[in-house]
Amino acid sequence: MFSSGFRLGRIFGIPIYLHASWFIIFVLITLSLSVYFAHLNPHWTRAQHWTVGIATSLLFFGSVLFHELAHSVVALRYRIPVMSITLFVFGGIARIGREPSSAKQEFNIAVAGPISSYLLAVGFYALARALVGVEMLVALATWLAQINFLLATFNLIPGFPLDGGRILRSVVWAWKRDYARATRVAARGGQIFAYLLIFIGIWQALGGNFVGGLWLAFIGWFLLTAAQESYAQVAMRRMLEGLRAADIMSPEVPTISRDLSLEDFVRELFRTGRRCHLVVSDGHLVGMMDVHQLNRIPREEWATTSVQTAMLPPGKIHWVRPEQPLLSILERMQSEDVNQMPVVDGERIIGVVSRDSILRVLQNRMEIGELAEQ
Repeated sequence: MFSSGFRLGRIFGIPIYLHASWFIIFVLITLSLSVYFAHLNPHWTRAQHWTVGIATSLLFFGSVLFHELAHSVVALRYRIPVMSITLFVFGGIARIGREPSSAKQEFNIAVAGPISSYLLAVGFYALARALVGVEMLVALATWLAQINFLLATFNLIPGFPLDGGRILRSVVWAWKRDYARATRVAARGGQIFAYLLIFIGIWQALGGNFVGGLWLAFIGWFLLTAAQESYAQVAMRRMLEGLRAADIMSPEVPTISRDLSLEDFVRELFRTGRRCHLVVSDGHLVGMMDVHQLNRIPREEWATTSVQTAMLPPGKIHWVRPEQPLLSILERMQSEDVNQMPVVDGERIIGVVSRDSILRVLQNRMEIGELAEQ
């Protein structure tokens, strides 16, 4: 969800997106700010209220982007790939390719966000003091100083998925030397806080503040879902620990000719049920063809387009070794946005690992775990 949307560009090589939900919250915040500034400054013109409201709203989301960039820059320093930053209805989210490998990395990445927001709060406060007499800029800077302070403080609440939850996890992780246990503690903190927000929101809605209460309850629901998903990811990691590519790969590697039309390739997909085929010519590997590459070609051109035109060339094929841990393979699939990877032993392709096969392993282990508990 959060890697999609309208692409704005790149900062430090990181793609920046606006999710469709961002436009909703941008309009709502702009409307609220125009009313807020009209109440504080009734002598302003309507155009001034809207100008300051729009400018403040844009700078607020710029502040959110700065917050996420702070996380991302520290992650990049630890050679953790950052796939994207997306601004959406609740603020922003940076999608990283893998989890930090130590408690220290986790702490530094997490704390960078609140520190950046506190720095912005101080900067905007200083700007407001320096511009005394310029009413519109003072109003803008004062609000941004306050909101950045609140943003940083809110994010320090010790519960997932907030930055404070990740800071808590890093502390427990360093203390107990147990990543899974630290995640359980942080996720439970996030759930408690989320339930509290939901309760307060419902209470406010029943007390007359329907819109504000409903919005607060909605934020609580979002945090609750995110906290539960965070713990589910840790459970998944534990289920995959100790497994290698060789343990789950499919030894059957279907091959096709590069001269095959895409229409015939689709028939081969239906016949074999295999989403990935290696492309060979005179016994030599010349590429890889899968559903992702197929969908790049318009359907009406399948009959006249060959596999060679659409296939992934050898230099762009993502390989794995049979001894490679399954967790690192899954992280690579996520960061490189692929669904399957050939397994190479020396110069021979001995199998294929796919996301589907990993999901089957997870499903089987979950079912076996449920049976063992009965």
